[in-house]
Amino acid sequence: MASVDNDDLSSSAKITEDIEKLSVAGNDNQMENKTKNIYDDNKNHNNPENSEAKLDNKQDDEFKPHLTGFEIRDLYKIALNFYKEKEGKAVHLSYEDKLKLVAFTQQATHGKCTPENSPELGVLDVIGKDRRLAWQNLGDITKDQAMEGFVVLLDKLCPLFRTVVEAQKRNIEEQKRLKQAEAQKKLDDELREKEAAEEKKREEADRVQREYQRRQIQDALNQQTYYQFKAYAEQQYPGNPEEQGVLIRQLQEQHYHRYMQQLHQNRLMIDESAELDKKDPDQERERERSREITAEDNQFKPDLKIMINDDNKTEIIIDNAKSLDKKKIDDDELDDDDNEDDENEAANDKNKNDDEDSDDQPDWPPIETPKMWTRPGVDEFKKLIKRESGDAVIKVGHGETVTVRVPTHEDGSCLFWEFATDGYDIGFGVYFEWSKPDTNQVSVHISESEDDDDDEIYDSGEDLECGPGNEENRTELKTAAAPISVIIPIYRRDSQDEIYAGSHTYPGQGIYLLKFDNSYSLWRSKTLYYRVYYTRPGFANDSS
Repeated sequence: MASVDNDDLSSSAKITEDIEKLSVAGNDNQMENKTKNIYDDNKNHNNPENSEAKLDNKQDDEFKPHLTGFEIRDLYKIALNFYKEKEGKAVHLSYEDKLKLVAFTQQATHGKCTPENSPELGVLDVIGKDRRLAWQNLGDITKDQAMEGFVVLLDKLCPLFRTVVEAQKRNIEEQKRLKQAEAQKKLDDELREKEAAEEKKREEADRVQREYQRRQIQDALNQQTYYQFKAYAEQQYPGNPEEQGVLIRQLQEQHYHRYMQQLHQNRLMIDESAELDKKDPDQERERERSREITAEDNQFKPDLKIMINDDNKTEIIIDNAKSLDKKKIDDDELDDDDNEDDENEAANDKNKNDDEDSDDQPDWPPIETPKMWTRPGVDEFKKLIKRESGDAVIKVGHGETVTVRVPTHEDGSCLFWEFATDGYDIGFGVYFEWSKPDTNQVSVHISESEDDDDDEIYDSGEDLECGPGNEENRTELKTAAAPISVIIPIYRRDSQDEIYAGSHTYPGQGIYLLKFDNSYSLWRSKTLYYRVYYTRPGFANDSS
């Protein structure tokens, strides 16, 4: 019984093996015919030159335009993902087409089909055997060629794949554009940062150069004006080196700024003359005049005047009086030739008159340097002045100048003065009028400005005692005015903080003019407390 059974089993196994051989042979012939349309012979696949990332010339003909522009590996990934997602849903393929696609994927993943990279198949695994046979029929084509074959076949079998490829292409192009834009933006930012750094470096170098030039100019100006400013500071703050140093530095700084402003104005004049040269050639005469004036300005060293502004700060004024006189002479010389004779005659008459006047003017004796000092006790001083005499308290209105006329005394040899103010500073200066005093009484004269003093003294147009239309007499009065010498120039004094005092030895007979100037103040009036007296010969003064 067992023997029969064994024979039957042997017969069945043999029949099954024969069927499988026939099936494999039939499938082999069928698969060869189906894959022949894609790759005509295996010789082209075995050529090593076909292992490039793009299709060869023959395969490029099979690539449609919408498949170009990709790397083959990227396009293969897109096609493989599409096939896995859509197969059986939006994509329905035949059994033979599926075998071809699977064979391409196996070749792209593992390469040529060999026993080493091929898994064992079961006896009844017909599908596995069909796939194995399709894989073997691909021969020695490279992985890239297998990827290309998969993409071309899927595009041919499924029109929907084209839409996906075009969408992916637009996405890739957009990403590429964004990447390029980002790279360009980064490059532009780096370029701007580099330019900004270079500009900052240039500005720093220019700033250092300007600072170096400024220091050179300022040092040169400071050397020229140091002793003049030092003398003025010692006069303002005697015995106080710290305050003197602060004032000297302030004066030097202001002098530098005024000097630079003057240079800037000269440069503007030169530029304007150049513009006029272009617009109007007939103005060559005026340009020559301005050039001569500029050259002459450089020949004179500017005189410095020290004054105090409305903010209670000392200022410097560059006075080019000599230069201006020279300019006036040059301007007169440039007048029309028709007036030269008249000018010469007038100049001769003027020279004669000047000679006569110089002969008539007496030689005045030399004037000694005044002494000035300050001391504390402003409140006590003001109370004392109020008790002694109410006439010594004067309200100086805004824009006004008060002149206290103090005649020299026949028994005196030196004049002393003291003054203080309430709350704010005031300008103060001392002049000496060379005229014989008619009285020993002190008088006070108030005017709108310092320049109005002489005008009001000799302005008798409405004075009935002078008589109407007596112009010749008024002219004689003005020309006969007594000469005046400056003892102390008018400067603003901080008399609200300290008592300002001083003395001066009589230069001779005359009248001292103590001027309290509030013309610089547009809004504030000042209350002045003052006292003047004289000393006899031989009096020893201790200003300390």
